[in-house]
Parts: sequence; structure tokens; C-alpha cells
Amino acid sequence: MMKSPAQKLRRNTPPRRSPAPRRKAAPAVWSKRRALGIVLLQAGEFARFDGLVHGFSTRKGGHSALDGKSVFNLGSTEWDSSEALQANRARLLAALGAPAMSLVTLRQRHTDIIHVVRKSSAGSLRGDALITRQPGLLLAVQTADCVPILLADVRQRVVAAVHAGWRGTLRRIVQKTVGRMRMEMGTRPGDIVAALGPAIGRCCYEVGPEVVTAFAAQFAAARDWFDGPFEPLARGEEATPLPWLSQSPPGHPPSPPRAQLDLHAANRWQLLDAGVPAGAIVASDLCTACRTDLLFSHRRERGRTGRMMAVIGIRPKNSPAR
Repeated sequence: MMKSPAQKLRRNTPPRRSPAPRRKAAPAVWSKRRALGIVLLQAGEFARFDGLVHGFSTRKGGHSALDGKSVFNLGSTEWDSSEALQANRARLLAALGAPAMSLVTLRQRHTDIIHVVRKSSAGSLRGDALITRQPGLLLAVQTADCVPILLADVRQRVVAAVHAGWRGTLRRIVQKTVGRMRMEMGTRPGDIVAALGPAIGRCCYEVGPEVVTAFAAQFAAARDWFDGPFEPLARGEEATPLPWLSQSPPGHPPSPPRAQLDLHAANRWQLLDAGVPAGAIVASDLCTACRTDLLFSHRRERGRTGRMMAVIGIRPKNSPAR
């Protein structure tokens, strides 16, 4: 008996499969949050964890006035008033939905000094990194070109904030912070999520021979973090050993050669060397010197500028998330 075309079609048609379950979209690597007239940058990886409060401020909005423009300054400066500074800090906490959390700040000195904070009244601390597992504390570091780094141990619920300029980077401050988290909090590096906020980029950060020499002596991987005449500077060689060969007027020796340093790359390497997974590290591609429309830059603005804040903390259980 011959089969009809319809029967042949049914026989040759593969059975229907149930649709695959839809996966949740991965969070954006970075997002902008606008609230109360200010703009905050946030790392998508951190947004996935309940109870974690964090943000990187920008210069947009605020109660401070710099050269006739309203700016969101969060650090003590000669040109700003203490009243405006306190109002800005209160606005930051409100924009994060954490007005009752205690802001813990540092008197930063480009060191490798790290403080473990266990009380809300930490007092005046000198150093460049903070660690806590105490809910209700919002750890903060201030920057205007240096790298702000936020760390979160999502298993042990431990957080850290790190200020890394070239001196702190040379002293391995972020690597030492991971070490303190391991030693005092039981953190495993594989459980850490890290975000490196906006900082001056390789494109704009020129440094002299003394910086190149110091990094070359400290890190075997330093060559990858520099553009320019790295090898001769690392060896201490002068570009023009005989000044008269430069054809410069008498008494006007040529400027020493310079190289360009990538602070983000140097600190990312330290995190990897400490055991933090590569996929758990995100870094902003915003250069503070290139984007003075959005960010403060001490170098580009020749010192007359404000300070941004990178903050991280654990929301108290009885505090509603926002």
C-alpha cells in the first residue's frame, strides 16, 4: 500500500523540541546611575550580589562650584567649603540608597598601609586601603587620576576599597590587601570580585626614568605596562649622554625621555598574581585626563580640581535595598 504525501511528510519531519529555557541576560560590565542630580558608575558584577552597596562617583552635579560650574566634589580642597563637601557626601549616600550607612574615609598618603575596620567610628585613619565585614560601613577612597579599586569576597561577605597611585602600585597595595583579606577574614582569592574604576590611562600618563627603573626592578612583567623607551630607561641609560649633541642652547639641557604607564594593567596583574580569577576582574576604560567633562583629573587640570569617591559596603539586613 502506497503512503500518501502527508504520511511521508509526517514520517520525515523530526519531532518538535521544547524551547530551551531563556537565560538571564548577563549584567552590563559598567552602567551609569543617575540619581539626585549626580551620575554614579557601577560595575555589573557587583550588582548581582544582594546587600552589596557600591559606586564610583563622577564630577556631575553636586553643591560645589568650580570655575563657575556645579561639581560633585567629595574631597577636602582649598577652593571648596566644608559645608558643600558634607552636603555632597550626604547626597552620595542618599543616591546609593544608604543614607544611614557610615562613611569611612582615609587620609591617603600613597602608602601600602591597610586598615581592617570593625567599628562605625573608625576615627582619622592614615593609609590607602580599607577592609571590613561589618554591615553598615561604607568604605571610601578618593581619586582624581589614581586607580580606585573595589573588592568583594562574595562568600565570606568581606569588602575592601583600595587607592593605587604609582607609588601604591609599586608597593603592591592591592596584592597586599588580598593577602590581608585571606589572613584575617578567611577569604579565598577565587571568591573575590574586583572592579578598577576610572583612572588616568596609558594614553596620558607620562612618567620619568625613576618610575620606569623602580617598576622594572620590582616586577618581571613591567615591560607590558609601558609604552615608550622602556628598556633604555630601565637600564638607566641617558638618551643623550653628550648634551651638546642635542643642539640645545647652553644652559638648556633636553628633557629626560619619558614613558607612558598603564596603572590599570599593573594592578590587574597583581590581582591575577594574588589568585583572583581573570573573569572576576573588570576595569573601566575611562581615562580621567581625557574625560574631564565627566571626571576629575589632577594632572590635566593642574591641581585645581575635585576628588571622586569609590565606595563599597554591606547593607545592614534591616535596611531596605534600593
